[in-house]
Amino acid sequence: MRILSTSTEDLEICSRLLKDGDIVAIPTETVYGLAANALDSKAVEKIFKAKGRPADNPLIVHISDIAAFEDLCVPTKEAYMLAEKFWPGPLTMILPKKPIVPTIVTAGLDSVAIRMPSHPTAKKIISLCGVPLAAPSANISGKPSPTRAEHVISDMKNNPFVAAVVSGGACECGVESTVVSLTGEHPCLLRPGAVTVEQLREVLPDLTVAQAVLQSLPETEKALSPGLKHKHYAPDAETVCLCGSTESAVRYIENHKDGKKTVVICFDGEQSSFADCETIAYGSPEKPETLAENVFDALRKADVSGCEKIYVRCAPPNGTALAVYNRLLRASNFCVINTEELI
Repeated sequence: MRILSTSTEDLEICSRLLKDGDIVAIPTETVYGLAANALDSKAVEKIFKAKGRPADNPLIVHISDIAAFEDLCVPTKEAYMLAEKFWPGPLTMILPKKPIVPTIVTAGLDSVAIRMPSHPTAKKIISLCGVPLAAPSANISGKPSPTRAEHVISDMKNNPFVAAVVSGGACECGVESTVVSLTGEHPCLLRPGAVTVEQLREVLPDLTVAQAVLQSLPETEKALSPGLKHKHYAPDAETVCLCGSTESAVRYIENHKDGKKTVVICFDGEQSSFADCETIAYGSPEKPETLAENVFDALRKADVSGCEKIYVRCAPPNGTALAVYNRLLRASNFCVINTEELI
């Protein structure tokens, strides 16, 4: 696997690899994506093989201009309103697809997920390729998403399907894009991200929130968006989410010692409270964007420590913190403890 920089010369190499049907990990403002020509079914198939991704998990198509948007789907008035306010940026829209989009990209659905990233490197790569790029997160399926090139290299360094990774620094948002479906009677949030429910409702007052945002999707139900159905974002160690005050979380952990090596992923300033455990601070509830930026990196750091159990402190699921809470629900297999209720 080649390691490429963001130089003009290396981005030309990246675009040639993609046009030739290879897959390349690229930085975006959300997480690193494992990109392939979205119009090339054989190239897209390599993404599924590289990640070990289930075939019923649809991909997001990344574009660099509105013309490509109209080529790939049937936009609605609401779609243009969202695009005007939030694109380029971390928002994905699901709309009826056009025949040009291969079935493998949409997991057999008659809709397609599309977004226009704001990351300058991602935008330049898409423009150089001249084709839309299908790009799920560049990690092994089910594991924490990569927000740094070294995360991708750790997961994919011996993967025969990955031709290169473009090293573009840390991702700004740190969690995957917000996903909104515009295929039903009312617009519906399927996955929270950096574009919040509150921001979306300024444009779409009738926006609903899918139950699957905070609950597990039934196995019999088809996933309309990435990140809904299958186990996601999970470290190898047993993971438990703790909601409530610092004091109640400390008491809970003290009362549930089981001899396992434990790491607590806590808020800034809480480290000294969990004196008997190794700690990793990942941001402040008062600045939930810091939690989003660091949550996957923290989960990966905890995992490589060799711990057997991870406790993660959770902020109230409002604004950007809803996206963090959504990811932690799935990382912990919905194991959430309200420590205040146990006092």
